[in-house]
Amino acid sequence: RGELDRAALAAIVFADDAARARLNAIVHPAVRAESARRFAEALAHDRDAVVVYDVPLLVEARPDDPWDLIVVAHAPSAVRARRLVELRGMSEEEAAARIAAQVPDDARLAIADVVIDTSGTLGETRAQTDRLWARLSESGAAPVS
Repeated sequence: RGELDRAALAAIVFADDAARARLNAIVHPAVRAESARRFAEALAHDRDAVVVYDVPLLVEARPDDPWDLIVVAHAPSAVRARRLVELRGMSEEEAAARIAAQVPDDARLAIADVVIDTSGTLGETRAQTDRLWARLSESGAAPVS
């Protein structure tokens, strides 16, 4: 058994739209099935369970699913590019290609019920998520349907 070379795979799929589409056609059905299984399991144990589902490609793959709340974590593309260079060791060109291959910010922001601004420090981002969680807890967050 080999290991997945995530960097090599990313280099391929972020440079080739057809390759990315083929990968998504393989991965998305399996992710959807596993997600459904986990949602059912969580709700079987606790009908009031809060299930957080991290979907990087929500706009592309699952925008019409019956989400109770869509939270978008967002930073401007310049901030994301800088982080890809500094934290993942990408070249500026690789970072720009990765961002260009993603859905435009306005499409992602358009489906958001809540936007978490991730352009600041990790502490600032955590404070926003803590405030959101407190608000949801106080209002009795609806179970995922």
